[in-house]
Amino acid sequence: MLSILGFSMIAVFMYLIMSKRLSALVAIMLVPIIFGVIGGFFTELGPMMQEGVEGIASTAIMILFAILYFGIMIDSGLFDPLISKILKIVKGDPLKIVVGTAILSMTVALDGDGTTTYIITVSALLPLYKRLGMNKIILATVAMLSMGVMNMTPWGGASAMAMASLNLDASELFLPMIPVMGFGLIWVLVVAFILGKGERKRLGVVEIQHGHTNSEANSELAATTVSRDYRRPKLVWFNFILTIVLMASLIIDFMSLTILFMIAFAIALLVNYPDLKDQQDRIAVHSKNALAVVSIVIAAGIFTGIMSGTKMIDAMAITLVSFIPESFGPFLPVIVAYASAPFTFFMSNNAFYFGVLPIIAQAADAYGISAAEIGRASLIGQPIHVLSPLVAAAHLLIGLVGTDFGDLQRFAVKWALGTVTVMTIAAIILGVI
Repeated sequence: MLSILGFSMIAVFMYLIMSKRLSALVAIMLVPIIFGVIGGFFTELGPMMQEGVEGIASTAIMILFAILYFGIMIDSGLFDPLISKILKIVKGDPLKIVVGTAILSMTVALDGDGTTTYIITVSALLPLYKRLGMNKIILATVAMLSMGVMNMTPWGGASAMAMASLNLDASELFLPMIPVMGFGLIWVLVVAFILGKGERKRLGVVEIQHGHTNSEANSELAATTVSRDYRRPKLVWFNFILTIVLMASLIIDFMSLTILFMIAFAIALLVNYPDLKDQQDRIAVHSKNALAVVSIVIAAGIFTGIMSGTKMIDAMAITLVSFIPESFGPFLPVIVAYASAPFTFFMSNNAFYFGVLPIIAQAADAYGISAAEIGRASLIGQPIHVLSPLVAAAHLLIGLVGTDFGDLQRFAVKWALGTVTVMTIAAIILGVI
């Protein structure tokens, strides 16, 4: 009964947001409450929701200050030199621009954080897309595809959760996946080439002039994010070093990500805008975007709290395993590779890796399949996971690009599924699964 209730709830939730009958923010709170009441958990929903919101609060705070920090970096002009360099390389060729989008987003995504990746990639390249009349959904799609592969790094979250839930170390789980990720990134470049070629055919190549006397492009880029009054060109090196130190600290993981972003934001704001009025202006400018993202992250706590508290997740996992025919047992890693895509789409990584994966690993043990192999397979669905409305960074990307969630999902899902397929085949050939 709980399993049916859980799958029905997810189906209704996805229908409502995909058909645009409800916003994701409203649906993610009301749908699980309604199904919780239907399931007879009315008196228990309060503590469940409270626990879910408390569990996600630290993440919401981290995202809030990450948005504010990188907003300050954008305002101060940290990325202006990078934008100029990209302009000189890609010029007005849509093909080069889309491939450049892939390379930039892959590089930035090394830190494993979707918020950082999307803010930097979009702020650097959206003006080019607008200038040439290119499809902005392509920008969002390529950035998401890159993030889907790079999210498999331990500091990206998925690998760390899998290692924790299965009691494995990086040498067992993550290191064998590095060449598989390489094939995934090659696929992202192929997709970027295909999409870029289509845009070049549609728009042609636009000549963009550069230089000190003809800097219209750079002026337009600067104007897209903030008035030049707030640029701090003399502080570019300070901001660059501060950002590098922040990224290194995130990877070293010697302090909470939330605290690191809070401290970095305070330093950046004080150094770049010592005047109190300027500080208030900069915070106000980015508060709308921050509120939109953080509100849905906190709302997602209700969804995950009810899913976990009612044991719907456990019931759904048991149902999934029971439907696997015994003859399919030896192929369980391949099944998990594909099943992890919809599972991590419909629920958080936390819910999947700590609630579902251990059950699947236990079932696989009966067929002589190691937990490490199941853990590696479970990472392959991440390119679909990043498209989930439960991923806060996805909503940030939507806001930055200015597109609709449903439109992006419909456009990107086939390419993301292609990434999953390519990495699955690579993993099989390389003996990783």
